[in-house]
Amino acid sequence: MRYSKNILETIGNTPLIKLNKITSEIDALVLAKVEYFNPGNSVKDRMALKMIEDAEKDGRLKPGGTIVEGTSGNTGMGLALAAIVKGYKLICVSTDKQSKEKFDVLKAVGAKVIVCPTDVKPDDPKSYYSTSKRIGEETPNAWYVNQYDNPSNSSAHYESTGPEIWSQTDGKITHFVVGVGTGGTISGVAKFLKEKNPNIMIWGIDTYGSVFKKYHETGIFDEKEIYPYVTEGIGEDILPKNVDFDLIDAFEKVTDEDAALYTRKLAKEEGIFAGNSCGAAVRGVIQLEKHFKKDDVVVVLLHDSGSRYVGKMYNDEWMKENNFLTQLGEGFENMMDSIPEKVENKIRRNEGSGGEWKRLQDQVNRIKQQAKKLREGSFQNSTAKPDTFIKRKT
Repeated sequence: MRYSKNILETIGNTPLIKLNKITSEIDALVLAKVEYFNPGNSVKDRMALKMIEDAEKDGRLKPGGTIVEGTSGNTGMGLALAAIVKGYKLICVSTDKQSKEKFDVLKAVGAKVIVCPTDVKPDDPKSYYSTSKRIGEETPNAWYVNQYDNPSNSSAHYESTGPEIWSQTDGKITHFVVGVGTGGTISGVAKFLKEKNPNIMIWGIDTYGSVFKKYHETGIFDEKEIYPYVTEGIGEDILPKNVDFDLIDAFEKVTDEDAALYTRKLAKEEGIFAGNSCGAAVRGVIQLEKHFKKDDVVVVLLHDSGSRYVGKMYNDEWMKENNFLTQLGEGFENMMDSIPEKVENKIRRNEGSGGEWKRLQDQVNRIKQQAKKLREGSFQNSTAKPDTFIKRKT
């Protein structure tokens, strides 16, 4: 008989799936490493188990102890599965921008969930960074995981995710693209792949409101780059120790809107019901099209499942509330043409700074392209119903 002794033995060995429609304009072969096939439905299962096992080995986590972690939800789920099997209690500290589904899932597997405000500085006592650390210190027999700085995070991907990708592509991978949050996935995979072939390009996907891209390019931690954003699972207002910038060749930023729309496109065009950061990653691949050649093999990692976003990115009303979708009516072409003008006026008045200013410029160019396609009769929006269109936030 062949069976797993427990749910933890099913972690890893996720499939590599060719993307077809959504990347049809890219000459290279684009393959998705679909991580929601892990039992906790995300890539974080890998590092959650590794961090627990390493903590058990060196005595930081003791029998019957309590695991405490700040998490957007996916790491918490991975920790919860391990806690159930190994007999630990779990306290997850998160932020109020995360989807309700994530919290419901964590509670379903026995975790205690504490929600903190998003729009506070990392060192604020109310932030989820500070709160999780404090709870870890105050709770008897507790271990504070700290996935951001825990080296076992990146080690998990050096030992499992990287080798899987190398084997599945027969060593032919030329580019690896992945969203960056804690930095464990990109750094662990990059270390393994570059040891095999230093010419493999590593691209990190960032979001507007995060510090990664500018820091990588200039070495400057610019607080002006930090402002609230909608995209879940990627970007940070801190520099986690797990982000090894020396292993990353470049960063590409994707807007909240494009991340949400491409999350939906993945489901409707590829049948891949993936999470919000996955949409950002795929949109990032498309934005990087000019860097790929016909014989290249591009692997994009898709972090998690869409089941945790059904009330947000997969909900039409939520999309409309965030101005990502709106009803199509008379005067549509004029509206599309007027949006860039309004945004350009805002740019000329220098309203906004740093990353926000650059984001507005990018939006102007994309909206103009959409308006042009519409006039030419080639505008298509497969992420929405026929009576909807994409509207850029201004």
